[in-house]
Amino acid sequence: MAHNRSLRVSLLIPCLVDQFLPEIGHAVVSLFRRLGIDFTYDQDQTCCGQPIVNAGEFSLAANIARRNILLFEKADYIVAPSGSCISTLKEQYPRILADDISWRERAVHMAEKAFELTDFLTTVLNIEDAGSTFRSKACLHECCSIKRKLGITKPPMVLLNKVRGLELVPLNNADACCGFGGEFAGAYPELSESILHDKADNFKKSGADCVILGEPGCLLNIRGYFTRNGINGRVVHIAQVLASREEIA
Repeated sequence: MAHNRSLRVSLLIPCLVDQFLPEIGHAVVSLFRRLGIDFTYDQDQTCCGQPIVNAGEFSLAANIARRNILLFEKADYIVAPSGSCISTLKEQYPRILADDISWRERAVHMAEKAFELTDFLTTVLNIEDAGSTFRSKACLHECCSIKRKLGITKPPMVLLNKVRGLELVPLNNADACCGFGGEFAGAYPELSESILHDKADNFKKSGADCVILGEPGCLLNIRGYFTRNGINGRVVHIAQVLASREEIA
């Protein structure tokens, strides 16, 4: 199964993946290799700057943006297993560099090449079947950053519908926030916990044994709640599902 079109694809790996969820990065690499997609990973990359932007430190965020533009702008595509990182590149970089026409133009040009993982596979490479097997009864949590910030709705389900062994069941209010929201969960823990309660309750009512999602922050948030409250259910990133040839233990 080879979909390589001699593209220069550069992987943008989120901080949360690098620090806490390396298995997601490994899954993306495994998936790309199986699909014959040439890619590079620049080890000089750091944070996309999203937390700095959210904190209002725009001068520092502009420095991060310029550094990342230098690292990534020569790639044909920048792909990340995270909608929030991609939305930072696409939406925030042009804004925080607006006072410098040259850098803003470079940011806009790079933004056009930045894609969330499932959007890249389906929209750019026209892949619907990644040759995956994942034996589970699962539901999809539609992450805010992917659906609302990037407007991506169909790609995750298009890919999941072709996964062998996967039974998808509906999740009530699938696109309701999980309560993470970056700094939101830290600033308003009680409210975040209440939102998580509703998400977990809908999961239990779905009859699924697994939650699939595309955002590392959502994964940590929901998995943490399940662990703290003794809820039986796996929480996995869609990259892990697509990379799988057999059930993830």
